[in-house]
Amino acid sequence: MKTYLTVTFNSEGAKPSEIVDRLCMIGFRPTQGTYDFIYEWDKKATVKDAIWFGDKIHSVLKGYNVLFKLETI
Repeated sequence: MKTYLTVTFNSEGAKPSEIVDRLCMIGFRPTQGTYDFIYEWDKKATVKDAIWFGDKIHSVLKGYNVLFKLETI
């Protein structure tokens, strides 16, 4: 399973390098192409796992004035 993340930055928010650092702390890695980041699960993720992870990402990015979009496949 993989979770793909797209981030939309705001010029009034945190610097992209800060966001990258925070997302890498929770296991994302930057990628090129359609998505900005990818997280590779070490197990088969459930819908419950994906929702929990979305909450975790929300907490990590709270206050940084960015938008994000997730897709778990």
